Amino acid sequence: MKLAIVGATGLVGTELLKVLAERQFPLTELLPVASAKSVGQLVEFRGKQYPVVSMDDAIAARPEIAIFSAGGSVSKEHAPRFAAAGTTVIDNSSAWRMDPTKKLVVPELNAFTLTAEDKIIANPNCSTIQLVVALNELHKVYQVQRIVVSTYQSVTGTGKKAVDQLLEERAGQTASNPAYPHPIDLNVLPHIDVFEDNGYTKEEMKMVNETKKIMGDDSIRVTATCVRIPVMGGHSEALNVEFAREFELDDVRAILARTPGVELVDDPSQNRYPMPKDSHGKDAVLVGRLRRDETQPRTLNLWVVADNLRKGAATNAVQIAEYLVREMVPASH
Repeated sequence: MKLAIVGATGLVGTELLKVLAERQFPLTELLPVASAKSVGQLVEFRGKQYPVVSMDDAIAARPEIAIFSAGGSVSKEHAPRFAAAGTTVIDNSSAWRMDPTKKLVVPELNAFTLTAEDKIIANPNCSTIQLVVALNELHKVYQVQRIVVSTYQSVTGTGKKAVDQLLEERAGQTASNPAYPHPIDLNVLPHIDVFEDNGYTKEEMKMVNETKKIMGDDSIRVTATCVRIPVMGGHSEALNVEFAREFELDDVRAILARTPGVELVDDPSQNRYPMPKDSHGKDAVLVGRLRRDETQPRTLNLWVVADNLRKGAATNAVQIAEYLVREMVPASH
């Protein structure tokens, strides 16, 4: 099993290597790929050093799977080249998510839709992943009609440049190469990605469109406000969810407690609720602060937190790869 990681030296790429090692992914050969200036640089994996190779060399090696985490333009250009060589690509960027010919996959929800013909598989946006994992089983029972989501997103979602900006500002310096148009330390930016003509940001519209696609239900209405906060790792979301059917809170708790990928952290009397710092290094989506919306019927408030570099990116991609190995490899050999 040859596996390529495109963008191996970035924040998500580094997390991918960690997750692959932790989960003992069955690979025999690792091909770390990064930009031309990184070729030859060494990447450590399971105690061994692997030199970074060029895109062309990785494609020529014909890996079974390539996980991309190098941005949309790189994916658009090179994912089809890997696919043409017979490699199955799992792409972390937004390049293919809304392409009607590509599957958008969260394994707990819809891995079963994958076939051997799916050569480019899209990994959803980090904020969308934790939302749909938290709501999927509730949707089956009560049918989600409308979601109002406000996010509180970590700077690690932007990348290393943003982490550097926060640390420099926190040390009392002016950021040398800022990732944001304003300071992020001791501040909150209601601005993630670029603004679109409708006044929403691209990140907000990703949550709207991707949620419908993953949950396979275009009738779900979603409205989002995405906010960047000065936190290092872990995205939080306040969800207000209107269902078609009435619910009892005890039943909701029971459903969430058995939902794959969810950890229920909900005991306010003991100050137990999900926090980003508690999500670090975890693959679970943490859910708590469950309460009824008292202003209208059939509506639930909940608070959802996940490590955006793990379940929001690296872990979800590795889980897709694990599914491919488990379900597809015997069929294709």
